[in-house]
Amino acid sequence: MALFDFLSRKKPDTDIQTFSADGFHSNLSCMSGSSVCERNLYKTLKDTVPVIDAAIYKIIRLMGDFEIKTGSDTLDTEINKFLKNIRVNACETGISSFLSCYLEQMLVYGTAVGEIVLDRKHKHISALYNASLDDVQLISDGNPLDIKICTQNSDGSLSPVKYPSLVLCNSIMPEPSHIYGTSILKSLPFIGDILMKIFTAVGTNWDRVGNVRFAVSYKPNENERAFSKDRAKTIAEEWSKAMKSTSPKDFITVGDVSIKVIGAENQIPDSNIPVRQLLEQIVAKLSIPPFLLGFSWSTTERMSTQQADILTSELEYYRCILNSTIRKICDIYFRLNGIQTDFEIVWDNINLQDEVELARARLLNAQAQKLENSFRKD
Repeated sequence: MALFDFLSRKKPDTDIQTFSADGFHSNLSCMSGSSVCERNLYKTLKDTVPVIDAAIYKIIRLMGDFEIKTGSDTLDTEINKFLKNIRVNACETGISSFLSCYLEQMLVYGTAVGEIVLDRKHKHISALYNASLDDVQLISDGNPLDIKICTQNSDGSLSPVKYPSLVLCNSIMPEPSHIYGTSILKSLPFIGDILMKIFTAVGTNWDRVGNVRFAVSYKPNENERAFSKDRAKTIAEEWSKAMKSTSPKDFITVGDVSIKVIGAENQIPDSNIPVRQLLEQIVAKLSIPPFLLGFSWSTTERMSTQQADILTSELEYYRCILNSTIRKICDIYFRLNGIQTDFEIVWDNINLQDEVELARARLLNAQAQKLENSFRKD
């Protein structure tokens, strides 16, 4: 097999009966989810709402690590050492760094793109690169089973990449007949907008009410009206001096002068209930248990266990998506080194609770097997 046989990509030799090349969606399939404005919206939402940012990084950190098992100790050591020390982007090392950035891009934008970089002689994998979605464009090349990966030139035209098989691309929850995936933040811009309005209003109210402002009123009598302007100016100057003083200073005046705190009679609206309702929507969308984000909402031990199980199923789903990317990297590594072998991707258990449950299950199975064997003997 020639070196570049696996680098060339063949088009599917089948025709899709339910795909219309002249349909409306076929012309827009390359644009779904690829809008720069939409990506900026998701990025702003993630950077503005701390809960969303924390939830995404919690998911990434909880993914855990993995190992490649080939059945040969020598090959296992070789491939795992390679994945642990491979160069990633400009300043990072290890496939874990690549997958963390790759998964974050996929969660926030719905689609992630990376590249396997070979050396100049095309004999070894030199690095892994996380590509920006602003630099690439995914286009349906007349067949919904085929994707053409293009880069944008300086004049705005698109050029297909030379070796598409070296490009890594994954999408989550893509809509039918569309290439790009769906961001997990898709339904949250409206919620985030309301939440930020509440936070902004709370900050403004505290700036108005918390930072006390005073209203000084002077009411001259009939004998003082001729000098009211001068007295008002004197009172204003003395009050300004008293307020600017770094140490407590008395304000002494004569006449009918009243001082009131502006906004002292108004109360800041209670935002606990609406903020919690909005946060519950965000937590439900991201499938993160509230206690992992520091929310002390009332819950039971059984409910916390169920929430942890839901999160585990979400993480298993993301692992299945990343398995195709990991498998492609390992396949190219083995082919470049002339190795033909099957391998398995073995992920670490997500948390200690899983270890306890697995140990308990093994114990119950062993006890059941022991009882069955005793009954058979009898």
